[in-house]
Amino acid sequence: MTEHQDPLHCLILGGRGFLGSHLCDAIASQGHRVRVFDRPDAAMPEDSPGASTAEFVPGDFANPQDIDAALNDIDVIFHLVSTTLPKSSNDNPVYDIQTNVVGTMHMLDAARRAKVRKIVFCSSGGTVYGTPGQIPIPESHPTNPVCAYGIGKLSIEKYLHLYQVLHGIDYCVLRLANPYGPRQRVSGAQGAATVFLHKAMMGETLEIWGDGSVVRDYLYIDDAVDALCRAMRHTGEPRVFNIGSGTGHSLNELIGDIENVLQREVSRRHLPGRPFDVPANVLDIGLAREALAWHPTTTLRDGLARSMEWMRLHPALGRSAV
Repeated sequence: MTEHQDPLHCLILGGRGFLGSHLCDAIASQGHRVRVFDRPDAAMPEDSPGASTAEFVPGDFANPQDIDAALNDIDVIFHLVSTTLPKSSNDNPVYDIQTNVVGTMHMLDAARRAKVRKIVFCSSGGTVYGTPGQIPIPESHPTNPVCAYGIGKLSIEKYLHLYQVLHGIDYCVLRLANPYGPRQRVSGAQGAATVFLHKAMMGETLEIWGDGSVVRDYLYIDDAVDALCRAMRHTGEPRVFNIGSGTGHSLNELIGDIENVLQREVSRRHLPGRPFDVPANVLDIGLAREALAWHPTTTLRDGLARSMEWMRLHPALGRSAV
């Protein structure tokens, strides 16, 4: 985006989470002003250098007045907020719509009034396509989500397009694979790479749904943030990009890499497979390579090794990891 090389005023919705805190660091390091919007009880990680310079605005994403207050004098919005998880979203699809889709609609109206230049939205490469008909999955693949979470993400993508057509708000959608790395919650309900690594470090048994043949695309956090920063400067078409590692790994291969990083075997136990787990999901990232000049630089093994070192330096995440 050559016409706006001056520092931008950026708002990160969900800026104190795993992805948001790393993005905050990266944008601040590039000389941009950063405002973080998150829940009042959300704590910025202590090892985040961006925390000392970012303005923090507490609020509830579902509250239009809170969003209005956060958008004053903002050039670019990074929308990273999600109130649900893929595996639990089907339990209450109405809640997913009310909090994520309707909340985003209020944000889009506020962005229109505030004359925001650009919105960068983190969608879900793992859920918007549903059961893939081909691997790797291109952006042109049919979108038939099998969970409410994916339907919500896809709905937001469509509303971003609508507001671009009606009101001229530029936008960019990144359909992320499965990000992992330092600062990700080790007790979370998602993030197999981080959760498995921490359990293995603690000597716990890894529980695997199915036979371990399910293939996923694991994206190291630094590569994800690099894509977000490039999306901020990208303008016009294309506006929707897959962002992944470019390589699929089965759960068995993931555990094998964890064993390699730890230099020992780990205990594992197999459980019955889950019906909502598609057999494979690997994203075609050719369009991002071409249009964003982006490509991942961190292998799964290297990313796991960096994550392990971070966990060892931050034992507060759990018992002392060895």
